[in-house]
This record gives sequence, C-alpha cells and structure tokens, in this order.
Amino acid sequence: MNSQAVADALAAVVGALGLEIDRVETAAAGKRSVLRIFLDGDGPEGRGPSLDDIAEATRAISAALDDSPVVGNGPYVLEVSSRGVSRPLTEPKHFRRNTGRLVALRLAGGEQLTGRIAGADADGVRLDVESGEREVPYAQIGSAVVQVELNRLPAEDADEADGEE
Repeated sequence: MNSQAVADALAAVVGALGLEIDRVETAAAGKRSVLRIFLDGDGPEGRGPSLDDIAEATRAISAALDDSPVVGNGPYVLEVSSRGVSRPLTEPKHFRRNTGRLVALRLAGGEQLTGRIAGADADGVRLDVESGEREVPYAQIGSAVVQVELNRLPAEDADEADGEE
C-alpha cells in the first residue's frame, strides 16, 4: 500500500469536509495492514477538527477506500485521527490553530523559549512570555511543540463543562 497514492485518492473526499490530510502511515500487522490517516483542518472553532469532524471523515474515507483500488485486495485496519498534540508545529496554520496554547520553541541560535501563542500570521508567531509579548519569525524557529497542560479548570469553567449553571 503506497501512502502517497492513498493520500492522493482521498484528498478530494477529505477536502469536501473542510479537512486536509496531514500524513498517511501504513504498517504491517500480521496478515493485515494498518492504514493510519491523520487529518487536520480549522474545525468549528479554528483550532482543529472536532471529534464529530473526524467521525464524519472516517465514514467518508472508509466508503471511498471501498470503491478504490489504491488499498489493494489484502485485509487492512483503518485508523483515522487528528494530527495529534505531540506533532511538531511546522507551518503557519499549525501555530494559528494552536492560539492560546503553551508552546516550547527551540530557536535557530539554540535559545529555548516557552510561551503562550497570542497570534500567528504568515510571517511569524506572537508569544506571551514572562517578559511580555515577543514576535518570533518562522525562519528563526528550529522546532516547536505544544506543551500539554494538565491544569484544573477555574471553578466557573468547570461548572459550565459539567452542564451546571
């Protein structure tokens, strides 16, 4: 199974749902193959696809693959997911979709920088850091990853999340 051929065959199907293919991976699993498709997109709030978006895309992808010769005749398991929080941020859209999240950057000169994404445009990212706001051009970023925060919601936000008022 050729990952690029699968991506090419599914691009229009996924695009019609307002999503894009981030990457396609294939792996052998005994007599079967595992086909993993990772999706990205702005989603309903501009912060990536929702679980409902992924579920709808999974159904559309499954139907498209059933009608396509690209996966061959062998048995396979289909897994569809979002690109994941642990993936590096490599394009302006990744930074934009993660506005408000804490990120760790390694700059081209070796400097380490951690801050919350305040905004992103075609030229760079704007971070809220301890000393204030800092603009960082994409050309200066060696690597960037979202920092997973396991903080408790403030009391009023927790009530809303539980459906209480």
